[in-house]
Formats: sequence, structure tokens, C-alpha cells
Amino acid sequence: MVKLFDPINIRSELIKNRAWVSPMCTYSSDEGKANDWHLVHLGSRAMGGAGLVMVEASAVTAEGRISPWDMGIWGDEHIAPLKKITEFIKSCGATPAIQLAHAGRKASTDRPWLGGKSVGLDNGGWNPKAPSSIQFNKDSLLPDELSVNEIKNVISSFVDAAKRSVEAGFRAIELHFAHGYLVHQFLSPLSNIREDDYGGSFDSRILLALEIASSVRKAVGDEIPLFARLSVTEYFTEGWNVQDSINLSIELKKCGIDLIDCSSGGNYSDQKIELKPGYQVHLSESVRKEAEILTGAVGLITESFQAQDILDNNQADVIFMAREYLRNPYWALNAEKNKSSWPLQYQRSID
Repeated sequence: MVKLFDPINIRSELIKNRAWVSPMCTYSSDEGKANDWHLVHLGSRAMGGAGLVMVEASAVTAEGRISPWDMGIWGDEHIAPLKKITEFIKSCGATPAIQLAHAGRKASTDRPWLGGKSVGLDNGGWNPKAPSSIQFNKDSLLPDELSVNEIKNVISSFVDAAKRSVEAGFRAIELHFAHGYLVHQFLSPLSNIREDDYGGSFDSRILLALEIASSVRKAVGDEIPLFARLSVTEYFTEGWNVQDSINLSIELKKCGIDLIDCSSGGNYSDQKIELKPGYQVHLSESVRKEAEILTGAVGLITESFQAQDILDNNQADVIFMAREYLRNPYWALNAEKNKSSWPLQYQRSID
């Protein structure tokens, strides 16, 4: 039986355990650049024993940021500060990963602790782009509909960002196709009412996701593990659903995606979610079984026994955690209970 602290081999990367740090936006960048905050924040989790540490959603274009303070990787100037982080993560024995993203119609917003409202042009914001000119909610900016040429540029931006990620030292890349951001907006009939090749039928709505996945795989080669994060359901009967995610995952696997990071929601402003421990685990289980692809489970997973039960029940192959790692950067070391795993500098603190 697979254990939480067993390694997992994905393509050329041997990841030391299955207790992974989920990407978490911290809204602390200037012009998209990483800084000492990110080095300490991410480095602490690597030093704390996580097998894989994923950098927060990093925008592939400046206008693809959720907020003006998001991380970015749209220019070569972003490589050097990120490389400092990846080198430290690797020195701790962990795998550095990055999530590539475009916020689409949910772009140009304020920091969440300042209310998260839209940021207009007069306050340093910009006009968001989307598959269709439909607001996320009544308080959101009305997005401009992307032209086909602009869609092609988005694909190129993901490819260029992936190349920069490899140059910066990342050993795994996740494509953010979830939480109501741009690619998810294309997937969903709630936000995509286009009448060209990128809208209408299921096959047309998933086209952008497949083109990004296949193009990025070609650009980074066969060695780098490539993940995709999906909102497996939108919690709305007429929206994107579990069977859609299974069908998409089958196609993404053909494009070279190795693992589906199974989350949910974010594209339907009136969604109703019953929050409870492990509330998204059944989504990971369904995708894993029906699409026959590696999956990661995420969502109110806080205890090591809980994580182990998910693996024991074949509901996921790895465990992503977010808030629990914020509360305790050394969660993995404490859960593993193996003195030799602790940094030499800290071992004198262990009985």
C-alpha cells in the first residue's frame, strides 16, 4: 500500500513524498517579480519536509494577473529571482513547481484583504479579457471578448512562460485551468457563448485547454512533469460538471498531461459548497478511476491520518495542502516523525 511519505516518480522527476504544497496567491509581487518574501515563504515549506512546493499562480501576461500584485512570468526579467527560489527548494530535497495562469475576466482586482473589488484604469488596473463579454458578477468589470488572434497569443504566452519556468529551474509545471480563470471560462457554457471554433460544443470549448497543454508539452520536452488543475464541478446543474472533467482529463492525458489537480468551483458566482474535511476528495477519486490518470486531492485536508486514508482508498496519488501549510510550514516533518528527515541544524530540537 502506498504511504504518504513514499516517493513518486513522474517522468524524470523523483519526488520524495506525496505531501505537496498547493499554489497559494500571496499578492506580494512588484511588477510580477518574486522577492525575499517568496523565498522565505516557499523555502520554509521546502525546509519543512514537503515533497513538492508549488509557486503561486504566475501570470503568463501582465493583463492575466488576478491583481496588480500577482506573481508573473511573462518576461525574462522574472527568471533570476525565481531561480534563487528553485535552487533553495532543491537544496532542501524538494521539487520546485510553478502554476502558470491567466485570470481572464477575473483579472484586475484588489488584494483580498482590501476587499478584492475590481481595480479600474484610473487606479492602475486594466480591461480584462474573456472568451465572451460576460461579467463574473454584477460588481465585476465587463470583459472584452478575445479575438481568435488574441487566443493564439494566449497559447504562445503559456508556451513562453513554460520555457522560462524550465530556465528558472522548475522541475514540474501546472497549468491553471480551474477556479473561474481564463481557461476554465472557455470550458464552461456559463462563461463561453462564442460561435467560432472555441465555443459552442464541448469539443470546441475544450479546444483552448488542449492546445495549451499540447503546445507546452512540446515546448518543455518529455522529461518535465506537467499537471493541470481543474474545477471538476461548478456546483450548478447547467455548468461544467464531473463527467465533463473526466472527458477532458482523458484528452489532456493524450496531450501529455501527467496529473490532474482536482479542485472545484470559482466560475459561478452563486455557487453553494458544503465545506467539510476532504470535501473535494470524491472528485479526485472519480477522475482517477474514470480517466485512468494520476490525481491530486485538495481541500480541507489537515491531518496525516486523513491524507493516508485518501491514499489507502485509492482516491488520489498525491495530497495537496494549502492553508494547513500556512499554519504549519513543518507539517510534513511533524507528520513523518523521522528525525533523519529534519535539517541537521534543527535535529537537536527533537527528543
